[in-house]
Amino acid sequence: MERSTIVRVHEGLHARPATRFVKLAKSFESDVDIVKDGKAVSAKSSVKLMLLGVKEGQEVTVRANGADAIEAVEALIGYLENPLAGLDEQDALKGDSAPVQAPQLASPEPQAVPTTEAGPTTEAGLVGIAASEGVHLGPAFAHFPPEIGTEARTLAAHEIEPEIERFMAAIAAVRARMDKVLADETLAGGDRGIVAALRDIAGDETLVGDTVAMIRDRADAVAATIAVSSRLADEFGAVEDPYLNARADDMQAVGRQICLALLGQDDVSLERIAQGAVLIADDIGAWDLARAPLKRIGAIVCGHGGATSHIAIIARSHGIPAVLGLGERVAELRSAKTVAVNGNSGAVIADPDAATRAHYERRMGEATTERDALSVFKDTVPTLADGTIIEVAANLGSLEEIEAAKEAGAMGVGLFRTELLFMRHMHLPSEDMQAETYGALAKAFAPYPVIVRTLDIGGDKPIAGIEFPEEENPFLGWRGIRMCLDRPDIFKRQLRALLRAAVHGNVKVMLPMVSDIEEVRRTRLLIDECAAELKAQGAAFAPFTLGVMIETPAAVLIAPALAREVAFFSIGTNDLTQYVMAADRLNPTVAKLNDVANPAVMAAIEMTVRAGVEAGIMVGMCGEAAGRPDLIPAFLRMGLSELSMSPASIPRAKKIVSELGKAS
Repeated sequence: MERSTIVRVHEGLHARPATRFVKLAKSFESDVDIVKDGKAVSAKSSVKLMLLGVKEGQEVTVRANGADAIEAVEALIGYLENPLAGLDEQDALKGDSAPVQAPQLASPEPQAVPTTEAGPTTEAGLVGIAASEGVHLGPAFAHFPPEIGTEARTLAAHEIEPEIERFMAAIAAVRARMDKVLADETLAGGDRGIVAALRDIAGDETLVGDTVAMIRDRADAVAATIAVSSRLADEFGAVEDPYLNARADDMQAVGRQICLALLGQDDVSLERIAQGAVLIADDIGAWDLARAPLKRIGAIVCGHGGATSHIAIIARSHGIPAVLGLGERVAELRSAKTVAVNGNSGAVIADPDAATRAHYERRMGEATTERDALSVFKDTVPTLADGTIIEVAANLGSLEEIEAAKEAGAMGVGLFRTELLFMRHMHLPSEDMQAETYGALAKAFAPYPVIVRTLDIGGDKPIAGIEFPEEENPFLGWRGIRMCLDRPDIFKRQLRALLRAAVHGNVKVMLPMVSDIEEVRRTRLLIDECAAELKAQGAAFAPFTLGVMIETPAAVLIAPALAREVAFFSIGTNDLTQYVMAADRLNPTVAKLNDVANPAVMAAIEMTVRAGVEAGIMVGMCGEAAGRPDLIPAFLRMGLSELSMSPASIPRAKKIVSELGKAS
């Protein structure tokens, strides 16, 4: 069985998308290959898949041979045709309620870093790759672990099988350590994706198979591991793609961890790093950095790595200034006492003079002042001059994001995307699993409201357990509430879980992609059925408030009638913009049309708000446009009373609303 397609995965099959593709391929018994330009590789090997260099827009063929070949090909083709498959989980779930842009943690493109002067003596320092913006001055912490030193030896025939067993045990130990890190609920979502990708590399069939083959040729396990991981790293380094080049570092890091496990040694720990210190290293694996005390690290300087390396991705996600790619000159910093780092320009200065120190201290002070100025709004209840409280809430996709939202001062959740529960598993999540998740969310934010969006899945975001038809334009097809109403077996399971979760807090539920009043009325009938069933079973449940997302032009035009059917509106700006402007939001050639500030889109928003206000219902916005400083005043003038956005945007939004209230 084989089928060809054009790859739509954002930026192609780089590390994490490749990892997820391989995981999906391994769920089938059939042998599966992916073919590009006449070259075929196993779809069950992340390493081979990444080295194939499959990019967005290229044509590939998926071949499968086995009992479940048809199912395997269909599932893998669905993945390749899904533009969101290449994003981090939380970004893949942003969907219609977030701006269409390459996410900071997943994009293989370097983050645009503004160039600003580093200080009066920039020329006296080193210049590397500006990988994560920000400036910092702090004590140096040199991290130069010794290279693995062991003499290669030739195995005797009777030593081969025990050595293979020792090698496999080392891999198991490395993956178990990574599993332990992944089990840490405090691990950030982006870091989690990176560790998961490294874990997959550690067990990759190419790395394992080639190393075992060398052991069978009588090489000892350490020597074989070094040889194979170095060869694969060289292959990544030779690929004409900066993101794949950066995977060479990951391969070397994984090989090192396996060797350390074989030798019974632990790597040099970063636990001793002082608060605010500058981490100096020739290279540091993403595995080591992901489990380091990141809150104590003031900046990172490395000889290896670039703006697309996992070091840079982790640094950016945690707001740590970083300069990478200094090469051998990083050794000049080994004896430094203090280091100044400019992640905007790539400048690194060892033991800076008084003028430079003063410059950096001033810049750091300004940044701290800005952060502190916003942090005071964490517990602020933003209120307009007439006493209207504006709820500034968070858009979330998983329970792991709760802590960041609460730390930012979120007044509840304005959009909880339930897709992650479905996309995380190879089967449809049970009612109990869903009820537990929604209940935990409600408890975490009580008494604030949490608005849960029912399953918003379509042909553009396929999941296991639901077969979607091929559609010319899945954004105009069988998705959202349309699919749910046609699959009551799936929809009722979610509605029952939401009724059970409502016992634990202020749960509100909204329906996506509504374009007809009958969709709301049919949903109400299903809710009544679910409540009756739970009552008959003696299960604890409570009613929830029902609302709709306004994201289709049809919903805007019938907003007055919809407002009589539901308790609230929430405006999903990305899809609304796409549909109003008739411009595919995934098509870069028409990207300039996808602007919420376009008069046509703003008019649609105003019509929606007016209809809701006249009906006396709450009208909110769950698109990231809700956090745009330039648009917040206009939204408030229209009458919006709830703004929901990514946690990082909340403090500034609270500040703007509060200042508007005082000014008026």
